[in-house]
Amino acid sequence: MTRTFDLVVLGVGMAAVSAANKCAAAGWSVAVVDELPYGGTCALRGCDPKKMLRRGAEIIDAARLMRGKGVEDEGLRINWADLVTFKRSFTEKIPGRIEGNLEDNGVATFHGPARFVNENTVEVGGETRLQGRYILIATGAKPRPLDVPGAEYLIDNAQFMELDDLPTRILFVGGGYISFEFAHIAARAGSGVCIIDRGELPLKAFDPDLVDKLVARSREAGIEVRLRTALRSVEQEGGGYTIHIETGGRAEELTTDLVVHGAGRVPAI
Repeated sequence: MTRTFDLVVLGVGMAAVSAANKCAAAGWSVAVVDELPYGGTCALRGCDPKKMLRRGAEIIDAARLMRGKGVEDEGLRINWADLVTFKRSFTEKIPGRIEGNLEDNGVATFHGPARFVNENTVEVGGETRLQGRYILIATGAKPRPLDVPGAEYLIDNAQFMELDDLPTRILFVGGGYISFEFAHIAARAGSGVCIIDRGELPLKAFDPDLVDKLVARSREAGIEVRLRTALRSVEQEGGGYTIHIETGGRAEELTTDLVVHGAGRVPAI
């Protein structure tokens, strides 16, 4: 069955929702489709839920900074399971709210993977076809594929925020902002954390003086930051992983309980 619209939007993140609602308000017939829960990265798997996890880490850090200055932080700790439950109390409501709002505005909603069958038609879930006068691709980004043996063992930011328990040892691959943000949260939650990055300095798009301060502050917080270090392979052993790396031409092995992908993102198309 083929249905025809003025606009078909692929992806239902915040940008897609804004475009769909504005076009519907202007009198266009609009359809949206996503194979993931409605809301996109920012609302469900990135910015907003991360702030809720970060708040716990900020409280721990603030208490430690006041140690000996009138605040006793002994025994203060993060209960990771409770923190994630709190995060879910926010994120689990979002997809239904977004879908209801779209439908109230006259937008047709579809769920499932979409693929182009010609220049103005997409097929959803192998059944329904949506033909659009215009098609807006707003599918966001996904972790950059890593061409190393064992890359399938790495989890991404979305999976990290769904962990019911935080492992004792965590290694982040790549020195981007995703790695540093989650590394600081995990360190305040009591995990031993390591970040590896193949460059001379992480966060190349940022002011190098500020990056130097971040790296120093990270190390003060107990995070091991290894620069000029390339990932060569990941092996699963028992309940953990052996990480094969190369630093300055020298091969090394690290062991960890969890490996997190923080080595950049690419368009999800």
